[in-house]
Amino acid sequence: MGPSHVGESDITNFILLSRARQTLKIPFLASGGFADGQGLAAALCLGACGINMGTRFLCTEEAPVHRSIKETIVRAQETDTALLLRRWRNTTRLFRNRVTEDALKIERESTTGEFSEVAPYVSGKRGREVFVNGDPEYGVWTAGQVIGLIHDIPTCKDLIVRIEKEAEDTLKEKLSFLTGPSSKL
Repeated sequence: MGPSHVGESDITNFILLSRARQTLKIPFLASGGFADGQGLAAALCLGACGINMGTRFLCTEEAPVHRSIKETIVRAQETDTALLLRRWRNTTRLFRNRVTEDALKIERESTTGEFSEVAPYVSGKRGREVFVNGDPEYGVWTAGQVIGLIHDIPTCKDLIVRIEKEAEDTLKEKLSFLTGPSSKL
């Protein structure tokens, strides 16, 4: 599952990745909640061959997204998202703003259960416009909980170089912990 489509089973990524490792006979990428080298190291240890980062790449210099949206992501915490559309078994994680809150209220309180009641709030057109006009409150837009781990707006190159170094350093450090002179293993 990716950052915006969380699935309907509420199974955590830790379990999903381990299950994928046990089941799949082909290489796979881990997706959802990755923003740094420690996450890459964890994904590799769980059996993935790499990571997919959606929200993290939204917050890079090259992303064709208004600067104010990138700054909103940098200021956000992991609790600044909400799950919407579960009632219709199309659960999506969105940045928590006024439009998302209004849609959540309709989803919770609707007596008809008709998607048409919430449809105007989740229009892709308004969501896409957020990235152009820079108003994070204008419409719904997907964002993973990983927003709480994003603290800068680097270039893609700088981000990749940093993640590779962090992953390598993390794996070396943990390996030395397991095999070092004080290890009881």
